[in-house]
Amino acid sequence: MKRRMLSFACLFLVVGICFNCSSEKEHQGIWNYEILLPQQDSKTGTLKLIKNKDGYTGSMVSPDLGVTSIQNITLEGSSMSMDIKLNNKQVTISGEFKADSFIGTGLDNGEKITLKASRAPNQKDIVEETQVTYVLDDSDLNDYEKNIDHQGMIEAIDRDALKRGGLVYNSNCINCHGVPEVEGSIPSSLKFWAEPFKYGNDPYSMYKTITKGAGLMPPQMALTPQEKYDVIAFIRENYIKNHNKSAYFEVDSEYLTNLPKGSSKGPATKPYHPWSDMDYGNFLINTYELVDSETGIERFHSPGPRPYADENYLKNNFAYKGIAVRLDEGSGGVSKGKAWMIFDHDLMRVAGGWTGEGFIDWEGILLNGHHETYPRTVGKLHFETPVQPAWADPETGSFKDTRFKARDGRRFGPLPKKWSHFKGIYHSGKNIIISYSVGKANILELLGMEKSAEQMVFTRTLNIEPSDKTLRMRVAPQGVKVEIKGEGASLSNSDGFVVLEIPKGETANIKLFIAGTQAKDFSKIVQNATGPENLHKHLQGGEPHYKQEIVTTIVKGKEDGPIAMDQLTPPYDNPWDSRLKLSGIDFLEDANTGILCTTDGDIWSVKGLTDKTGKLRWRRIGSGLFQPLGIKVVKDEIYVTCRDQLVKLHDLNGDGETDFYESFNNDHQVTDHFHEFAMGLQTDQQGNFYYAKSGRHAREALIPQHGTLLKVSKDGSKSDIIATGFRAANGVCINPDGSFIVTDQQGFWNPMNRINWVEGKGKFYGNIWGYNPPKDTTRLGMEQPMAWIDMEFDRSPSELLWVDSEKWGPLNKSLLSFSYGYGKIQLVLHEKVGNQRQAGVVDLPGVKFMTGVMRGRFNQQDGNLYACGMSAWGTSQNMKGGEFYRLRYTGKPLSTPIDLSAEKDGIVLSFASKLDAAKSKVSTNFEVQTWELLRSRKYGSKRYNVKTLDISQLRIAENGKKLKLVLPDIAPVDVMKITYKVTDIHGNELQGKVQNTIHHLNEITIRE
Repeated sequence: MKRRMLSFACLFLVVGICFNCSSEKEHQGIWNYEILLPQQDSKTGTLKLIKNKDGYTGSMVSPDLGVTSIQNITLEGSSMSMDIKLNNKQVTISGEFKADSFIGTGLDNGEKITLKASRAPNQKDIVEETQVTYVLDDSDLNDYEKNIDHQGMIEAIDRDALKRGGLVYNSNCINCHGVPEVEGSIPSSLKFWAEPFKYGNDPYSMYKTITKGAGLMPPQMALTPQEKYDVIAFIRENYIKNHNKSAYFEVDSEYLTNLPKGSSKGPATKPYHPWSDMDYGNFLINTYELVDSETGIERFHSPGPRPYADENYLKNNFAYKGIAVRLDEGSGGVSKGKAWMIFDHDLMRVAGGWTGEGFIDWEGILLNGHHETYPRTVGKLHFETPVQPAWADPETGSFKDTRFKARDGRRFGPLPKKWSHFKGIYHSGKNIIISYSVGKANILELLGMEKSAEQMVFTRTLNIEPSDKTLRMRVAPQGVKVEIKGEGASLSNSDGFVVLEIPKGETANIKLFIAGTQAKDFSKIVQNATGPENLHKHLQGGEPHYKQEIVTTIVKGKEDGPIAMDQLTPPYDNPWDSRLKLSGIDFLEDANTGILCTTDGDIWSVKGLTDKTGKLRWRRIGSGLFQPLGIKVVKDEIYVTCRDQLVKLHDLNGDGETDFYESFNNDHQVTDHFHEFAMGLQTDQQGNFYYAKSGRHAREALIPQHGTLLKVSKDGSKSDIIATGFRAANGVCINPDGSFIVTDQQGFWNPMNRINWVEGKGKFYGNIWGYNPPKDTTRLGMEQPMAWIDMEFDRSPSELLWVDSEKWGPLNKSLLSFSYGYGKIQLVLHEKVGNQRQAGVVDLPGVKFMTGVMRGRFNQQDGNLYACGMSAWGTSQNMKGGEFYRLRYTGKPLSTPIDLSAEKDGIVLSFASKLDAAKSKVSTNFEVQTWELLRSRKYGSKRYNVKTLDISQLRIAENGKKLKLVLPDIAPVDVMKITYKVTDIHGNELQGKVQNTIHHLNEITIRE
């Protein structure tokens, strides 16, 4: 018999309980109950009884069954009865009281129901100190705890406190306690939304529990009093009040008056700036604008309407592929430095050098979360160079920029490889050595500084191999102080610049000294400084920068559905305050080890995925990259998709850490726009690489690569555009036949999210604000999506993945779609009618993440799916910054269809198990709606021409697994939503919603 849920919204229940208590007063309060329902897991909650002048009132609260009021409560001796209106049915439960608990039983339609209850602690009374054994004594606490103004801090709670409390909860508490949708890493931790409090539920008691610790709850010494009351307010208002009302403590004046007296709020709360608190390492690649904080150009953003007009940024000093290097010594990485230089690897120039407090202003979508902006330097800009090639073309001797010129007059992309080519970054000890070539000469460069008591001088050490041409490099504009030490090169002034010249055939080992026009004691500093060093000695790898291995625990998921989800806990508590916004996953050949990237530039290895120890060993093996959003391991060689390049990681000395970040391909065209992410990374059977590059939000494209699917050759030597017209393509899927699937997001010229099956080369996929779009702006001018995905089903699809695991039973060879928007996974039910692909999606049951899901891969060693995710903007699942998951197929009944076909007389849904024909052919258990979309320059689309289709008949195929909904009015349509409920032959109720797109109709297969 199938499991049957009692609907507590309509059932009428009469409960008779013998309490055998000495007085009626003892019936008041909160009782913890458990209801054992027929063929189901038990349901738990709280029962609250309140005595008033007219008798008793009460309620039952359960996270599974909701809130139900209790009426007609009567007492006869030691027995009590209550009437609960729920489903117009009546169930009588009678029981016997023993001590502080009782067990009652009853019948519902002939099936036994058991109700157990025990008295909860008195939640209205403040728990006395003597009733709780705290982890810490008062003597262990900070001195300021003795003088906290608890009354004032509780009275001051406002909306801002709730916002701050949410940040504290999602940064700290969520790890153990979880959220209503997803269990935390310690399942026994208090579930604020469902369970009674052991140590008091009033704000002050909660404060003491957080401060001193109790039971398994450790003391939170790092939180300030303000942070503690902020998170208490968040828990009370978001979880207790909304979900666990019987445990909500009402604060009144009497309560506040009786709190301990004090006059302090404790130490000030540290501002929440995780983007600047993080240690990124001593270099960080990004797009930067170099400005002097006092004299720099003010920011300018074009006003509406959209598409925004192009700004005139010809005078702005952007390093679109800027390698920011910290020059001074100290801990904390670039964000904690005092002096920096930026090397622009598009133009092979040092864009400038600056000093100050703060590094950059942290403006940016993946930094402080701000849109339509980019990071700027903060402090005093001592010198800068124009956005032009630093080295003259060896063949012509000209500095003229010949790169692609955009509509706004700016030039983008790298210089031609024969002119200059960026090779990568060596990171050895404190040395960050940039490797590139000019013509046929290989060059190593080390950025540095010399400092006296009052003055700082920037340095550039260059080891330059012989060239078959004379080499010339513009060091800085004339007026900037420049001197040189070493051999093989000289300085001169030419065309307004200080120019370095290396004669043909010469080997040059030099050190340049650069300072602003007002620099003091410049010559003396140069005179006392050491000369150039041989940089080749740093190319073998050095001591690891990130030695620590951090151990975390795997939290096994429940196996009560077809998919079990394990939490592979990332090392949130790490020495570098890395935010762990996980954006890519792959495995080494020994698939016990995974490799993951983060949007903040980190690469991590994690061991213990398949060895069944239950422990994970994490290590940071790389850092400083530009927004990694895809990773691929090829024969144990790690490749990373970054916004500026495709990077190959090299461990030169075998210590497990990256020593050389090879620029495997840097054909990328990068602008300052916040939205143009480079996403996903896959390889085809020939070894070529593929990634997608997004377009500009609310703007027309500037460069050919905006909104494209790109191919990088196996050797990294060239890039090709495969398809165009994407708005925000979050990743790539390669199909077994060599074609691709690329998702896209709702927006301007995109009425809804899209799943695109990409075949062939040179086709256009709909975003008219892409580069060089067709003149035909109608649907005929674009390739049709395989499916339009309505915002109800997914607000932001990411990457798709083919199931490649025998362990996944009926789902093997299926197609999955990861949802960044809603933190779930969907089955993509696809078909080909003629030459057109079309599909529908349905949620994979029981799968809900704390983050959006970005990427996933099947582990060939254990056959399970591993998925990683993150939260920034555009996702409803933002409880954590990043998370890592393992999904296992349990073999339990699958409630979703595994195939779909749109036919000339209706829709065919195929299930994994045979259906009970009598129970499944119930027309009231189905609903089919359709609607159209309007594609225009406006953002998204409303639903147009909404219809509910008549279902004239239900048919089941001979194999018993296929069900047809006969729809007389079926026709091609943008969006169809199918609500279904069927029963299989084992009594399992299968229900859900499918959303699909129909371009063409198949021939009829299941006839009457």
